[in-house]
Amino acid sequence: MDQQVDQIVQAILIASNPSQGSLHQQALDYLSGIQQNANETWRLALTLFVDATPDGTRKHPTEARFYALRVLDDFLENRFQGLEDESFRTLQQTFLAYIQSEYTYGSAEATAPFLRNKFSHTLTLLFLATYIDQWPTFFADLFALMRPRESTSETPFNPHVSLLFFHLVLEISGEVADQLIKGARQFSNDRHIRDARVRDAVRDRDAARMNEAVLTIVADSAERLKQLRQTDASSQKEVAVVLEVVDWGVRTFGSYAGWIDINLTVTPTTVQLLFGLLSDDSLSVRLATSVALLRIVSKGLKEPSDKLQLIKVLALGQVLAALEEKTRAEQRNRGEDTDEGEESYREALGRLLNILGIELMKLLEDGPEEICSEASALLQQILPVMLRFMADEYDDTCSTIFPMLQTVLASYKRGRKVSTDEEKRTFLVSLLSVILDKMKWVEDVDLEDIDDDDKAAFELLRKDLRSFMDSVLSIDQDLVTEAVRAQALKTLSAYSSGVSVKWNDAELAIYLIFIFGEINKTSGKGRSAFCQAPAVPKDKRKEVNYAEYPLTTHGELISALFESGISAYPSQPVVMQLFETVARYGDFFKVRNSCIVPALEAMVDARGLHSPKSAVRARVFYLFHRFIKENRNEISQELAGTLLEGIRDTLVIQVELPEVDPTEPQQDLLAEATSGADPQLYLFETVGTLISLFWKSPEQSTALLLSVVRPLLDELSVNLQAAEGAQDVLPIVKIHHVIMALGNIAKGFPDYPSPVPQNYTFPPLEVFQNVAQAILLSLDAMKLFKAVRDATRFAFARILATAGPQVTQFIPTLMANLLAHFEPNELVDFINFLNLLIHKLQHDLFDVLDELIGPLNAHITAILSQPVNGTDDVLSHNDTKRAYLTLLNNAIASKLPAIFISDRNKDQFEPLLQSMLQLASDVSDPQSQRAAFTFLGRSVGIWGKLSSDGTANGDAVPGSQSLPGFERFIYESVVPTAFRVLSLSELNIKDGQVLVVLHEIANLLQIVGKTRGQEAYEFFVTVFLPAQGWPAETALEFTTKMRDLDTKQFRKYFSDFVRASRSGS
Repeated sequence: MDQQVDQIVQAILIASNPSQGSLHQQALDYLSGIQQNANETWRLALTLFVDATPDGTRKHPTEARFYALRVLDDFLENRFQGLEDESFRTLQQTFLAYIQSEYTYGSAEATAPFLRNKFSHTLTLLFLATYIDQWPTFFADLFALMRPRESTSETPFNPHVSLLFFHLVLEISGEVADQLIKGARQFSNDRHIRDARVRDAVRDRDAARMNEAVLTIVADSAERLKQLRQTDASSQKEVAVVLEVVDWGVRTFGSYAGWIDINLTVTPTTVQLLFGLLSDDSLSVRLATSVALLRIVSKGLKEPSDKLQLIKVLALGQVLAALEEKTRAEQRNRGEDTDEGEESYREALGRLLNILGIELMKLLEDGPEEICSEASALLQQILPVMLRFMADEYDDTCSTIFPMLQTVLASYKRGRKVSTDEEKRTFLVSLLSVILDKMKWVEDVDLEDIDDDDKAAFELLRKDLRSFMDSVLSIDQDLVTEAVRAQALKTLSAYSSGVSVKWNDAELAIYLIFIFGEINKTSGKGRSAFCQAPAVPKDKRKEVNYAEYPLTTHGELISALFESGISAYPSQPVVMQLFETVARYGDFFKVRNSCIVPALEAMVDARGLHSPKSAVRARVFYLFHRFIKENRNEISQELAGTLLEGIRDTLVIQVELPEVDPTEPQQDLLAEATSGADPQLYLFETVGTLISLFWKSPEQSTALLLSVVRPLLDELSVNLQAAEGAQDVLPIVKIHHVIMALGNIAKGFPDYPSPVPQNYTFPPLEVFQNVAQAILLSLDAMKLFKAVRDATRFAFARILATAGPQVTQFIPTLMANLLAHFEPNELVDFINFLNLLIHKLQHDLFDVLDELIGPLNAHITAILSQPVNGTDDVLSHNDTKRAYLTLLNNAIASKLPAIFISDRNKDQFEPLLQSMLQLASDVSDPQSQRAAFTFLGRSVGIWGKLSSDGTANGDAVPGSQSLPGFERFIYESVVPTAFRVLSLSELNIKDGQVLVVLHEIANLLQIVGKTRGQEAYEFFVTVFLPAQGWPAETALEFTTKMRDLDTKQFRKYFSDFVRASRSGS
């Protein structure tokens, strides 16, 4: 055996040295084989671990002995039926001898402390496998080693064996009772049964002795520690050894306090001991004690009276109140010096109070009346303590009591009688005060240089505090609105009076006004949220002088923002919060338009659009846009002109190229530079909005638009020349940005009306035509670049919305250039662009679409017929298919059905219908299936009419005439396909998307009936349904319902009918 052991040791040394080449892998494979065959090799591992030299030191290297324990773990793990007697005796005797030599009389692995933890785990596995039937004296054997005959009165317990004992009990508790550990591993019923049996056996046999041993060691060691601390001659090493015993002893007590008899763990002696340790000088002891008490308090007890008695015996409320006051005073005395350890202790106390509060709330909700009364009195005692923890300057401590507070407020909400309960009302007032104070940023935080994680943590805290405020709001709205109003007005009034106001107080005041609209649930919407004016019809509002009417509370608060002059506060976070508030409540400025100018002045100057900080400008671009868009009708031409002049210098295209990672040669700099959102586009859209306000002065409107557009067109021209043959991406990025900016200027104008009202004044359409032409020239020169193609689609969509048919002549050239260089991932965007054109231009797009639909149909059909590999391909395939079906349905529904049967496309019409039938039969994609049935239904309604109907209406849509032979397609293909789908076994009628497909099939069947009339109903009753095996009565009833019910009623009937027929089959 010695030779084999030496061989294992040699292999371990080689395996730990990768430079050994091929030997290294051989050693790893050899050791893996040893471990996998632990049932045969465990004896070698046992020898390897315990072997000693004649002088008592361990024979083998530490890493080899650690490996030995891993092999023993594999042997003992998942042993649910015990061990063979001989194997058990060997392990038992060897381990006890090892403990005696190494822990009782030795150094307890002083040179390799990690081996102590590993050995305690291995011994725990042996305990779990053998305690019930083979080793019932496990604890007795340990106790004997813990207190040997030669122990003295000064050290009655061997500290090494005591620590081993503590680690063992901690391991045992973790294995059999810790739900976190049990939940982290795969469930095993055998393990579950074994763990329950072990818990019961420990409770019956050894719980009392185990608990007594732990508490005795802790008490003796605590007394010894006290003596050592009072003796100057004591060595630090001796103090450290005793302190370690106390610390681990308390942790051990806490580990089993939740699963053994409460009468053992809670006695006058233990309570006194624990409270003494809760205020010990050692932080680790205090933290361990708080966890132990937490587990005692949260222990489940059957009777509410027992739980109440436990809480009363512990008297934790009074203790925590005293400790909170003490630690708060210490915190105050430390000043700006942070002691993270002591703060973690306050956190622990907060968690302990939190659990105490939750347990009292459970008694209040579930207990009998007399229990509730006492629990309520105890709760009232700790609510002020809870508020003091919540007010802690450290957010981690503050949040420890959130679950308790949530439970208390939920109980108050159910009660709803706070107004008559002065005690509860007083608590809520104090709570609101704490919430408002905690909502403030810390004064010395620099928000312009704050870590993202810290900022996110505070915003999360604010969100939690808001939820508590909302809870109080649902209990007593007036209490919250008055508290918020008073806090905000107090700060604004102080600032306007010249009193020095801290930046975080100013920011909070504005933030409270920002959220007031969410808080004040009873206020109206629109103007009525800010002004107490009577309801006025929309078309009469221009005639009303809202300044004559008093403001609501929210209106007063926003008005106070401007009266106080807080916008001049020299702090960017304060001003940005003001901008957020102004942009959010645009309706206020419709009742007090005198505030518009000061709001815009602040936004336009160095506080906003002209700020030297790019991040500030980026956000204000959007807020300025939102404000102008909301209040465009309140802005005069004079003010609009002033604003345009004031922001003209900010309309220079800003380009920031991303940094290129030299380690990534495939990095596409152009794609990265043009893929992100550009906030400056909001500014260009706002420019369009401001120019559109000059609609009464067409010449001025044209001049202003040209004054903005010309510099952009010049820059476009310059960069087109610079981009020709150049390797630099900067000109291409600028071309992209200029085209996007031009599109957004158009977006600021109103949409082209359809139909055009009488005496309508158009925007400068000729300017937009010139812009469209310039963009097309750019595309023609730069169509190789996807970024330019994307920008062109974007810009044309905006220009088209504004100029309508006036730019239709550019569409064919646009399409030709977009399709000249085409990447597969652009197809869906291109189809969506076509859908937009169809929506905006309707029949004006006929010639373009007539020319395009055939090649596009062939291209997409080819793509959809290609094999699909991988998830990305499936998603791309489905997106393309759905976009294409949407296009077809839009075309057929938008006065364009003639494109499908035109001279150019009529040969592809029948294959198109066949592909629709295939898609309608594919139950794997219900979304596309529904769209296919929609197309078929519309096709039936257009081309399936009786011959007499096709020419009856002189206003009929071109291409909607009856097609000879189409009725055969309906009866021989469309209807059979619909019913074939219903019989497919893969059709999951419980799926919500499939229900929508059923509704579309029902629509299709009714369209067939209404389009073909009596002929269709006779076909169903006498031909088709009987051929499917339907009884005559059922066929007649179904057809009658299809004819007589409205669409909604027949959908429901049809879905129920399909469900019933499938469940019965």
